[in-house]
Amino acid sequence: MKGCIAGLAAWVFALAAPLANANPVGALPSPALDPLGDLITATLMGSLPGSADYYLKATLYHAGERGIRALDSLGCRVVAMRTAAVDGVKIPRRTILFIKETVGLPMPDGSKHNGFWYASDVGASIRAGRIDLFTGRGAASMGPLMALNLSQLTVMREGAFAGCPPA
Repeated sequence: MKGCIAGLAAWVFALAAPLANANPVGALPSPALDPLGDLITATLMGSLPGSADYYLKATLYHAGERGIRALDSLGCRVVAMRTAAVDGVKIPRRTILFIKETVGLPMPDGSKHNGFWYASDVGASIRAGRIDLFTGRGAASMGPLMALNLSQLTVMREGAFAGCPPA
């Protein structure tokens, strides 16, 4: 029994050694180096990593549609496939969102979408349980998102941004 415990202790110390040397003495560990701690904290806070914060019904809007301006409610330019309009209460403006279903969709520049959207706009018709995604210029820009099940998107809050969202 003593041999098992000693072997287990040696194994734990061998795994922890690279982590101990990753930061100077007295420095806080990097959050990326504490996945177990992150899992425990998330569980105590009520959400597991990768679990949805919201399941939202999405609508789409584009430049050229009646009533759509070039600026969002923060005064920033709307960005195709990045700007999201939210209710402002359940999801506050300036929230970075990750929408799992949009990963890999084509972006206007030809790259693939990474799933991140920026809640920088609000709309009078956007209520709790809904999100409005800006697709770009003209109705044709909505095409890539039309293949999704817009009645229920998996949305996770990933943080907040200051100023205008990145383009």
